[in-house]
Amino acid sequence: MFTPVRRRVRTAALALSAMAALALGATATSGAAAAPVAAKQGPTSVAYVEVNNNSMLNVGKYALANGGGNVFDVAVIFAANINYNTGTKAATLYFNENVQRVLDNAATQIRPLQQKGIKVVLSVLGNHQGAGFANFPSQQAASTFAKQLSDTVTKYGLDGIDFDDEYADYGNNGTGQPNASSFVYLVSALRANMPAKIISLYNIGPAASRLSYGGVDVSSKFDYAWNPYYGSWQVPAIALPKSKLSPAAVAIGGTSQSTAASLARRTVSEGYGVYLTYNLDGADRSADVSAFTRELYGSDARYTP
Repeated sequence: MFTPVRRRVRTAALALSAMAALALGATATSGAAAAPVAAKQGPTSVAYVEVNNNSMLNVGKYALANGGGNVFDVAVIFAANINYNTGTKAATLYFNENVQRVLDNAATQIRPLQQKGIKVVLSVLGNHQGAGFANFPSQQAASTFAKQLSDTVTKYGLDGIDFDDEYADYGNNGTGQPNASSFVYLVSALRANMPAKIISLYNIGPAASRLSYGGVDVSSKFDYAWNPYYGSWQVPAIALPKSKLSPAAVAIGGTSQSTAASLARRTVSEGYGVYLTYNLDGADRSADVSAFTRELYGSDARYTP
């Protein structure tokens, strides 16, 4: 069995909940229209960025040597949290100061990527407080949290939400265990709130195996789903077409170049449409990135500081 290698560093001091941020700030706009993007044929490439340590702008520093297209199509801000308010007994969306800084500085941290044609998505992760995507006690509670998510997307001009059901520690603070209805209610409400935005699934945790309830299957409401185990191949168990799935997952600088290349080659040969990468940092990773871009797009990657 593979073990997730994601680092889960959080800094709690001075952080704000999303609801407080929404109350204090003005609604952001998406800024200037995206510039024309050089054509690129091949799978969608995704880059998670640990913003506690690295800049989102790193995602925009890689282009294909042949043709100049962006290497990465989707940049994921990692990560906001689903927290639990013991006073109101409700889940709340929370940003540590590093995530909040990215959002507050969207004009310089998010908009430059979007203007290159790169979508920017916010990942949401459990935080050991008992609140998770799979244990809302009612449909109304799930809908309330969905509104926090969609309001955040609107406020900061984001392109969507990514669900990562890890570290919830279901049962803490008197919270319930995972139930069958919770995630279905949450995803249904979020899709209704933002019909044209990205909703993606990091295919792990109780929520990922609870996609159907009461005759409703929310699988088709996701734009993408990906394997959560870096350095491995695992097809997400969700009823989506191959074009929306990433069975390959690599940690940049942590997965060997030969493995990254092999997983990319298999992605193409088996007809899958997404290739997931994690932990893009500020170093020149063009050798690591080129290992998979040669297989995905027939081109080396060029890094521009």
